[in-house]
Amino acid sequence: MKGRLAVVLAGCAALAGCAALRGFEGQEPAPWVQAGVPQPASDTESLLLYFQHLRKLPGAELGREHETARQAYTRARTDFNRVRLAMVLSLPNSAFTDDGRALELLEPVAKNPGARLQGLAQVLSANLQEQKKLNASVQGLQQKLDALKSLERNLIERNR
Repeated sequence: MKGRLAVVLAGCAALAGCAALRGFEGQEPAPWVQAGVPQPASDTESLLLYFQHLRKLPGAELGREHETARQAYTRARTDFNRVRLAMVLSLPNSAFTDDGRALELLEPVAKNPGARLQGLAQVLSANLQEQKKLNASVQGLQQKLDALKSLERNLIERNR
């Protein structure tokens, strides 16, 4: 009798442990912290510290962080994970930079007046939209410059 009770209790404990682990999987991630740095006061502060951290990472580590953020968002599509992945995707000059996708991720948070991260999402979204405009302007200017150079070459050839 005692042996069966021990087996049943062990089974219950194992099931409870699995349930507890499943509960952690669906929860929002703990705010990002770095050793030796005080605990962030909010998710916004945590994400700002995270962004500072991202900007210092070398390429290989940044690639791993991109994958980690992507997987976290795939597992739990929380506002925190949306903004986190958008930050990674908005880093310039990386192999996975995708401003359009970052804007898509930020849009629901930026437009939700009840979202804790709405302000941060709005700032990031506005910054990305402004960057897109600047990039379009640069492309337009580059095309004009190329046309002027071509015209200059044609004029030089005619005068020879």
